[in-house]
Amino acid sequence: MVTHEDVLKIARLAKLQIREDELEAFTKDMDEIINFANTINQATVESSDFDHINQLENVFREDVVEPSLPSEDILRNAESQEDGYFLVKKRG
Repeated sequence: MVTHEDVLKIARLAKLQIREDELEAFTKDMDEIINFANTINQATVESSDFDHINQLENVFREDVVEPSLPSEDILRNAESQEDGYFLVKKRG
């Protein structure tokens, strides 16, 4: 169970200020969070029922080699080219 002192200590470590009228609500909220985390920690992980819930195994397609466009077509609109390559201005 989380106490007022626990909340004040955590607030001090986090450099937060909690007003006296907020203390009870923060204590209740933190206790609920800790209890929820404890519930999750108690869950078993032995079952794999959740694995492959959509029955998908491998949704990737196989790679298919396809012919490329001819270099001449690719370079046709290039501003500058040489020996079948794009010429790019050197920066900096």
